[in-house]
Amino acid sequence: SIRIDAPAEPQVRAVVAREDAFGLIFVDFHFRQRSFPKQLPVLPLRDLVVYPFIIVPLSVSREKSLKAVDLALAENRMILLLTQKDSGIEEPAETDLYPIGTVAVIMRMLKLPAGRIRVLVQGVSRAKVEEFETGLPYLRARITRIVEPPASASLEQEALLRTVKKSLEKCSSLGKSISSEVMVIAGNLEDPGRLADLTASNLELKVEDAQMVLRVVEPVQRLRKVNELLNK
Repeated sequence: SIRIDAPAEPQVRAVVAREDAFGLIFVDFHFRQRSFPKQLPVLPLRDLVVYPFIIVPLSVSREKSLKAVDLALAENRMILLLTQKDSGIEEPAETDLYPIGTVAVIMRMLKLPAGRIRVLVQGVSRAKVEEFETGLPYLRARITRIVEPPASASLEQEALLRTVKKSLEKCSSLGKSISSEVMVIAGNLEDPGRLADLTASNLELKVEDAQMVLRVVEPVQRLRKVNELLNK
């Protein structure tokens, strides 16, 4: 399982789903959020970067992370996912976390033996940490939502979309673990930012590279970066 230590009114329409240990995991969907909090509890992730428009199951066992999830469930079900710079740190401080992360909604929660839980989270938006609160039994941060600018149609964008889709097909044919459902979704996407995030989430990137993709806000630039990683 993924090692982490880790009412909004979401309206979700699933396009394609696949079976996972948690149940049905939707890999593509549309999300609308009426309000966006300025402060959120933080769930640190080990060896994983979660992107907007992706749904991921996470196992939570660290005490601070359990309290952060409890707080999120008691308030608006929203939580900030931040990746650790060093996955070996058991109790990460604010300096041990990348400052750019993804706000997510906790869709489902399952209690496991030994006080652990498993949550199904849905990425909503990129966000930047402005400041961490101190003196709390869990991590909580003041955040700024990162709004992605709209992509303007261009010849470069069209070329990048075609190139990344072809590269994904090549990776899949060479045995990379990319599901047929993801390939179908990627083939139908014309949004460069969405294609970049979907591709990055299925490439088993190093954390540093995955975080680099998360940090790039402009959609065509992000797709360009993903294309470079595909061709490494």
